[in-house]
Amino acid sequence: MPADALALVLAAAVLHAGWNVLLRGSEDVEARFAAVLALSILIFAPVAAATWSVSWAVAPYVAASAALEGVYFALLIAAYRRRELSVVYPVSRGSAPVLVLLGTVVVLDRDVSAGAAAGVCLVAVGVVLVRGVRSGAEGVLVALVIGCAIAGYTLVDKEGLRHAGSLPYLELVLIPVGLVALPVVAVRRGTRALRAQLTPSTAVTAVASFGAYALVLAALRLAPAPQVAAVRETSVVLAALLAGTFLHERVGIERVAGAAAVAGGVALIALS
Repeated sequence: MPADALALVLAAAVLHAGWNVLLRGSEDVEARFAAVLALSILIFAPVAAATWSVSWAVAPYVAASAALEGVYFALLIAAYRRRELSVVYPVSRGSAPVLVLLGTVVVLDRDVSAGAAAGVCLVAVGVVLVRGVRSGAEGVLVALVIGCAIAGYTLVDKEGLRHAGSLPYLELVLIPVGLVALPVVAVRRGTRALRAQLTPSTAVTAVASFGAYALVLAALRLAPAPQVAAVRETSVVLAALLAGTFLHERVGIERVAGAAAVAGGVALIALS
């Protein structure tokens, strides 16, 4: 991988792990999410307009992706309000590529390479280590459902991006999610709670959430997609380390090893 592409992907991994930590660390995760979503849409609207390239054929993909993104965000908020990021993040991000692979095998009847099969097994081991061998399935089930939502919108977006530019497409997907999320959160939490989230930290989270995606798109112009996907999964390990440092979660050697196993398994799947 070229050095400039590597730098872009690593920066994207840091931003993605970072904005999740900032979201999870908020005292009001629900209001913080709604504010981040609104700000990210507003901040990047001029960029989307300047790079506008959209066909009407993209409409069903935008609708499907927006619905899946809405489910993803709702589940993520619920998970972050009750569960540790160092469990939810590795399991959800790691299970999504596995589910995409399995979906491709079932729907398209494709064979799985030895490397991909090994990657699936490594992710499974990583999930067990992240949760803890003696800790049961607490936090894992909701993370797996989040992984299903990620897998769903990943498959939809792959086809949808054939009919629109990347940044305009993302903007179109997020707008309906924001139009639903903001009123719902305003009713549930009150407008005062939303106004309280208009802070520099929220703005940083908004830029990081959208910027992480933009950096990956830039890297894809310089390096093959499998390499980009593999390096991007370093965010799984970074998120676990950041959760231990800034959120004071119980991130021991076992959990870090599990996150590394998940990242390694996804890398094997991406490169197979």
